[in-house]
This record gives sequence, structure tokens and C-alpha cells, in this order.
Amino acid sequence: MPSLTPPQSPPSWSHSAEDILKLTKEAIERDRELQDSIAKLPAEECNFESLALAYGEARFDSVAEPLSFYQNVSPEKDLRDASNDAEVLVRDFSVESSMRIDVFNAKLAAQRNIEKSGRKLNAEEQRLVEKMVLDGTRAGLALPEAARNELMELKKELSQVCLEFSKNFNEENGSVSFTLDQLKGVPADVVSGFTKRTEGDKELYDVTHKTPDIFPVFKYADDPETRRLAHESYEARLAQNVPLLERALELRRKIAGLLGYPTWADYVTEVKMVKDSKNVEEFLNDLEQKLRPLGVKERETLLALKAADHAANGTPFDGEFYIWDYRYYDRKFVEESLALDDALVKEYFPVSVVVPTILEIYQKLLGVRFEEVKGGETWHPDAQMFAVWEAGAEDESGFVGYCYLDLFPRASKYGHAAVWPLLPGYTLPTGKRSYPLAAMVANLAKATPDRPALMRHDDVVTFFHEMGHVFHGLLSRTQFARFHGTSVARDFVEAPSQMLENWCWEPKVLAKMSSHYQTKEPLSAELIEKIVQSRYVNVGLFYLRQLFFANFDLKVHTDKDAADYTTVWNDLREQISLVKGGKPGPGQGTFAHIVGGYDAGYYGYTYSLVFAADMYSTVFKKGPLDPALGAQYRKSILQPGGSREETDSLKEFLGRPANSEAFMKELFGNSPVSTANL
Repeated sequence: MPSLTPPQSPPSWSHSAEDILKLTKEAIERDRELQDSIAKLPAEECNFESLALAYGEARFDSVAEPLSFYQNVSPEKDLRDASNDAEVLVRDFSVESSMRIDVFNAKLAAQRNIEKSGRKLNAEEQRLVEKMVLDGTRAGLALPEAARNELMELKKELSQVCLEFSKNFNEENGSVSFTLDQLKGVPADVVSGFTKRTEGDKELYDVTHKTPDIFPVFKYADDPETRRLAHESYEARLAQNVPLLERALELRRKIAGLLGYPTWADYVTEVKMVKDSKNVEEFLNDLEQKLRPLGVKERETLLALKAADHAANGTPFDGEFYIWDYRYYDRKFVEESLALDDALVKEYFPVSVVVPTILEIYQKLLGVRFEEVKGGETWHPDAQMFAVWEAGAEDESGFVGYCYLDLFPRASKYGHAAVWPLLPGYTLPTGKRSYPLAAMVANLAKATPDRPALMRHDDVVTFFHEMGHVFHGLLSRTQFARFHGTSVARDFVEAPSQMLENWCWEPKVLAKMSSHYQTKEPLSAELIEKIVQSRYVNVGLFYLRQLFFANFDLKVHTDKDAADYTTVWNDLREQISLVKGGKPGPGQGTFAHIVGGYDAGYYGYTYSLVFAADMYSTVFKKGPLDPALGAQYRKSILQPGGSREETDSLKEFLGRPANSEAFMKELFGNSPVSTANL
């Protein structure tokens, strides 16, 4: 293949703290000037072209998004702080923009003039006009001036509170310390990665709250006291966020009230597939009712395993099943019932093999080509940069966009796995294209002195899932930036990536992705079969845990009055997840989703699984690696982004409206379960 030059340069990552704030302020001023010019137009001159706001928004985001991204990935504290400050400015400006009644009136005038003139807009243009007007209504622009001013102040404060919550989340760097004896059972390669220090006559190992450190303690530490202490430390790691969450919820109740919505959840769900909070509640209650008998049965099995364990060790057993028992006995059950050893499986998934293989699978399936840009400018030496092209690209017209991968943990970096759509793709007024850029941030385990970097199977699933978001961001082709890629209804956004997780349970794909770090052999057919069988082990308890998060999120956003949220968190978890919590901890302070765009939306993770299961079972199951099916997926699901109703994209892809049969079959096999409410 010829080496091609992309028609668009990637953004610079050499900003100083001063640059970040200066460029953000300049972008805000430019956008404000654009809004001023539109607001000044006489009503009769407002038309579709005068709604240049869509392009202004895209230009603004292309400056602001990369600058506010530094806070998640930069090793420099001054850059992270400046990025955070810049985001405060952006959020405040966003609130100010959303409350401009003069601009809203220009939108209404344009809508009236377009209708009067009989001008035919295409479907995406029509959708843009409707959404712009709906934005104004939802922002409260139909309210009297005093109420609008109050609303603006409330929104600015809410934005600041959420930002502070997220900043605490990213900057959290606590740890919990144990002796080697207390860490008995935790794999040696994990322990060798902990910081070791001496305190008095004791040698202690510091376990950070980052996933690759603390999760193996939950899964492997034989001493229940170690697991309890690790859980309590992990649960309390962001206690400083508790008052911030209380304030955010109070502000949301006030905003919803001013806007005339019964609750914040009703406000949020109005523009989602589910439409209102009552439908969310019905969905969650119905699913919980169906899952509960399964969860109770699984809990009994794990409790029996715990009783036998305690009897064999001669340790007291109080008959309870605690949250710090769940991961440990779930693993033991899989090991004993399937003879499947998680630590052994991990040996077959070196990062150096898995990452390029997953990229190769996606490239073949979706007809694209990744070219690493060696020496390309990034925010950290660990981050890789790729130019992405159509598979058969011969010139710049085959350029797709850019992708960054930043995969390993480091201090003050975002602590989980997520994708940032830093630049949207859209058509410029000149007809040329502005190309997208997506950055994936993860925290895969690093190499240790005696082993290369290895991934657990669930790390592989997570990576595959997140790459699904990357491709949604890269392969969408919309006219306007606001509909690009993952800019779909929030209760659909996870569905494409959840569907793609299925590849990690396909024997052919598992063999392709695996290579033992010493022997280079792929997983044996026997091990693959065990991995596949383990997928739905204790699935009832797993989904009940998801329903706990979703119910907490819904409850705090539908309750009319404040409550003791630590009590709500712990009581709901015990009630729904079927695990005892021990000492009540402020776990709600760790619930990043609730301030990160999933407020009154966590149900969407499970809701979208219904669509994911249907898409996979109906289309891809027959040929998960078939490029013809990949092309169909690109055209029907990825390409339209949010430029049309998600139900229409699903209908085109499936050949019929979506239903929940495949999802229920996944969970319950062929046992008769009513799907009426799903």
C-alpha cells in the first residue's frame, strides 16, 4: 500500500498551561461573536444558512475538546489544572449560550421562514432545526426573565460541582497496605508490581485503588479480613465527593422544578429512547423480578462454597455473604466447576499480541487500515497515534481520521477505560470534510520484572468494547457534527460496543487473539470451551449488581427530597445485589457516571444490551468475522450516528423492529420468561 499523507493535520499536544487558557478564551470569544451576529439579524432574514451555529459549535469543540482532555491524561499538574480551569470556562459559556433568548428567537424565526418559504430540507437538516429549537425549550428559554437568570446560575454551579467531583476522581491516588502474609493467594506477578516499603519491623506492600492493583486482591486474597479492608478502603476513597453529590442532586431538583418537569430523571429521559422515568422504573423492576430467583440460587451456591472453605480452614463462619466475598468466590466457583484458572488464562493474553490482533480484526471486519504515525506528537510517550484509512485507499479521499491509544496506568491519569471523541467528523460549508479523531484511554497492567504486560480475559473484553466506541467515532459520516458518531441517544450509545463484546467469546476469535507469553501457543480448544462456558456463570448476581447502580441513580433523581445517600447506597445494594455490605461506606462518592453524563441514565447500560443481543444474534452470529456483515453494520449503525432515530437504524440493520428475545435467551437459555415489558 502506498504511504499516504492525511488531508488534515492532527492537533498539537505541546501546549503550555497559559496556551490552554488563552486558546479556550479565544474560542469562546469567537463563538460569542458568531452568536451576537445571528442574534442581530432581523427576523425576516433568518433562514437555514443563518443557523451557522452548527458549524460554529463544531469549530468551537475542535479547539475546546482537546484542551479539556489534558486533565485526564497529562503527567504535568499545571497542564491538568489549566485544562480543568478551561473546562470550567467552557461549561459556563455553554450554560450562557444555552440561555440566550435572542439566539433562540433567531432559531424560531428561521424555522418559521423555512416552513413559509416551502424550502425542502434534507432529513438531517430538518432534524437539526427541530433539535436546535428543542434545545432552547429544554434550556428554559420559554420562561420569564427572572426564572431564566436563576436557571443560569443554578446550571453554572451544577457544572462546577460536577467538574470538581470528576477532578477528585482523576486525582485520587490513595492506597491500602498489607503484609505479604495478608496478600496470600494474590498472584506473585501482581504482588511484584506493588510498591514495597518497610515500616518498623514490617515489610508492607502498597496496593493502589487502580483496577490492576486492587481487583486482584478482591479476587485472590485468601484472607477475608484482607478483602474486607481492601473493600472499605476502596469504597471510602472518594469520601470528599459525598457533599458534592448532595449539592449536585439538590441543584438538579431545583432545575427540573423550574423547567416544569416532575423530576430530573423525567427531564433527562425525554430525549432518550426510553422517553420517561416511569418506563425506566418498569424496565428495571421487571428485569429485577426475573433475575432475582436466579441470583438467589447463585448466592446459595457461593455461600455453600464459602461455608466449606471456612470449615476447611477452621475459621469462624457467620452464615453471611459479603460484598468482599463476591469476586473471590465467583472466581473459585469458576475454577472449581469449570477447572478454569483466571491467572493461567491471562498468560495467553500478552498486551503486545492482543492489542494489534484486535486492531487487525476490526480493520478486516470494517474495511479500514491503521497506520501508526511514528514520532507523532502526543501528550505522553506511552500514547500511540494512528492515521486511519479505508482499506483500499489510494489517495487522500480514503482518509478516515485519527486514533490515539493511551493504554497503561500512571499517576493522575484517568483511572478506568473510556473513549474521548476529541474531534467530530462533518461536512464543511465548502463541501469538504472535517475528519474525526478518537482517543482511547485504558489502564492495562504493565510489564513486571519477570513477565511482559498481560491482560485478564475481562480486560480483553473491555478493550474490544472501547474500540467499538472508537470505530463509531471514526466511521460515522454525518453532515453535521452534532449528530456525529456516538452522539446518539444515551440509552443506545453502548449498544454497538456491547454487541462487539461477543467476539471475545467466539472460539475462532479467542484462538486468533491468544499467544502464550512463553510458548507462543494459542489457547487450547479445551480452555476456550471453558472460557465460553464461564460467560453466564453467576450472571444473575452480575446483573443484579448492575441493577443496583441503575436503581440508585434513578432513585436519587426521582426523589423529591434529599436523603442520607450513604444509607440509600448501602441499603439498596444489600437489597438488590443480595450481598451484605458490612460497615456502611460512602461508595456513592465513587459513582463517577452520576456526574459524567449518565445521570438518570445508568439504566442505559442494561437497556442497550437488549439491542446489542438482538443485533449480534440476528446478523453477526452466523459470521462474526465476515466483512460483508461488517459493511452492513457500518452502513446501517455506524454511518448515520445520531442523524436519525435509533429505532430506524436498528430496523434497517435487523430487517425488522428490535425485540428482547435474544437478550432473554442469553440470560435464561430457553426457559420460558415473559418479554412483555422489555
